Amino acid sequence: MCDYSLHHVKTRPAKVSDKLTTRNFGMGTRGFSASEDASVAVCVLPGTELSFAEDVRRIRQWPWTTDVIHHKTAIFRQINQNNPNRHHDALEFPDGQIVLLTFLEQGQRATVLQLPAAAVGAAATQAAAHV
Repeated sequence: MCDYSLHHVKTRPAKVSDKLTTRNFGMGTRGFSASEDASVAVCVLPGTELSFAEDVRRIRQWPWTTDVIHHKTAIFRQINQNNPNRHHDALEFPDGQIVLLTFLEQGQRATVLQLPAAAVGAAATQAAAHV
């Protein structure tokens, strides 16, 4: 999914093995950009597994918080669904910590490891229908 705040940019769905980069798309909104075109936002489905090249870094919100999340893997989630005017795109880390994607530092590289099972099944069904 792409957050409501990214509806003003060109988008495409994520695929397995995609190389993504966290990017500021303007107006303070961050998301994943495509490696082949930084102006394209890549929409990730909830449940997608991601692997980062380095420990994930977030924008420091308070002086007493750390900017490094000591994990390189995460699962994409959607939160705040009941409030249409809040950011929804988030990452859940192995320790249960959930961080909004818009709070990540830009320029971090990630790879799509696995799409959620429902998405893989839907893609297989569509491919079989075209054969």
